[in-house]
Amino acid sequence: MTTQAPPLLVLEGLRKEFGGRPGSVAVDDVSLSVREGETLALVGESGCGKTTLTRLLLRLLEPTAGTVRFDGADLHALGPAQLRRVRRQMQVVLQDPYSSMNPRMRIVDIVAEPLVTHEPQARGRGGRARTRERVGELLEAVGLDASIMDRYPHEFSGGQRQRVSIARALALRPRLVVLDEPTSALDVSVQARVLDLLADLQRRLGLTYVFVSHNLAVVQQVADRVAVMHRGRVVEIGEAAQVLTAPVHPYTRRLLDAVPVPDPARARRPRDPGGRADRGGTPRKEPSRRRARGGA
Repeated sequence: MTTQAPPLLVLEGLRKEFGGRPGSVAVDDVSLSVREGETLALVGESGCGKTTLTRLLLRLLEPTAGTVRFDGADLHALGPAQLRRVRRQMQVVLQDPYSSMNPRMRIVDIVAEPLVTHEPQARGRGGRARTRERVGELLEAVGLDASIMDRYPHEFSGGQRQRVSIARALALRPRLVVLDEPTSALDVSVQARVLDLLADLQRRLGLTYVFVSHNLAVVQQVADRVAVMHRGRVVEIGEAAQVLTAPVHPYTRRLLDAVPVPDPARARRPRDPGGRADRGGTPRKEPSRRRARGGA
């Protein structure tokens, strides 16, 4: 990654309300940028607004306020034809690879779906052979054998299905890929292989990633920068090494404190809701029932 690369994606004052009811704000005044070739991780607990934010930046949802600019173009000012051209450059890999695929479609049709949708030459008798060839190349690029393309999703493991999802996302040669918890449904050993694959593809293809996760151990492995979300807002953003080792915001510190540490001698001291470590590093004991009843 080149640190001087211009921003590929810029969010300014992004806000999303659902239904106009009090407490319905899912994303609140979010401004950030993603440089070309980097991995920006969005982290935070469930319900903090991460997925809603990614849907806004892909224009799968319309914002209540604010703008999304991709390569200088305001996505919400584009007409249908212009947006269709831009969407070729923005793809997504979802959390559950099985539910994101039609179980009645063969792998070749799943991976080829973006090509058939966006490239007229991929349709028809003459384009089918070229499309199959392209699908074979994509499957091999993600570490699968091209011979599997006539099989169905249920015949594969979770890790293999996620590789198929990644192949589908790469079909149109995108510049930006949103990875929404791409490894959380996988075993730890499979997670590591998929993360290695994503890093290799980024190096070879110059991809830009927005990586959504609540797993800080994974984020530490893949991210160049980290944006921490809490109650719809970005409360801290910076280089991954800085945010994950010397966080500034109390919420970020509490997230890090919640990460399990295998060695009890190295375990972090618990913090109270204000982000301060409890005196002595141990939680306070509950009063016994006998004392609570007045010593009876």
